[in-house]
Amino acid sequence: MKLLFSLLLTCLAGTVTAADDFAATETSIKAAMEHERRADDKERDRNRIPVETLKFFKFRDDLTVLELLPGGGWYTRLLGPALKENGKLYISIGAERVFEKIKDDADFSAVELIPFDRKNFIRTPGVRGTSIPEFSFGVKKVDLALTFRNLHNFDEEGRKNMNKAVFEALKHKGLYGVVDHTRRHMQDDSSEVRRRLDPVLVIREIEAVGFEFVDYSDLHYRPDDELIYEVGRRSVTGNTDRFTLLFRKP
Repeated sequence: MKLLFSLLLTCLAGTVTAADDFAATETSIKAAMEHERRADDKERDRNRIPVETLKFFKFRDDLTVLELLPGGGWYTRLLGPALKENGKLYISIGAERVFEKIKDDADFSAVELIPFDRKNFIRTPGVRGTSIPEFSFGVKKVDLALTFRNLHNFDEEGRKNMNKAVFEALKHKGLYGVVDHTRRHMQDDSSEVRRRLDPVLVIREIEAVGFEFVDYSDLHYRPDDELIYEVGRRSVTGNTDRFTLLFRKP
């Protein structure tokens, strides 16, 4: 009985510690969310629910994180300050402009750019999406890699090579979190769904380079998105159904 009670206490202690760990991280994220530099970003907070999304991806403010294709830097402006004290943030692939804007800001002292030559982007006439050749980020033992609404920009070969590079960069048991716009399963390609991806296809492709599928979330599920219109249309912008997937490197 004593042994059983001790084991129970140990399990409970682990649960509390995990909760406390994210409580501190949540404070860091929320502080970053309220900064004046995000005046133009806040409009999308309710839709993108970054605290809940990062919690699902098991983000902590003491991790080494790799953000792929940061775009305008919406998530970078949260991740960088949150990781400033105890973590590290690498940004790469189309990240040069964002880095130029933040590199001299002390709140982004934990951010490092991994250069990615734009000549690597290969566009083939008549083929949807951009390809990239095999490459390496040149870093190892990353805890968590993240990409938000980006995989749809690449063709099958490009996605494979990016996923392989992420696999190489992650440590054993490292995690890979993916968010993107949902396409119906096995739906034919067209201009109306060009920025959408079949989540079943994404799972199969990421597993094919060696990852284990861990979990999915319905945080960004939107039942009134009919999945038939291009995500830039006014009728669906800001309300697209997005799949949220988590993978692990064995």
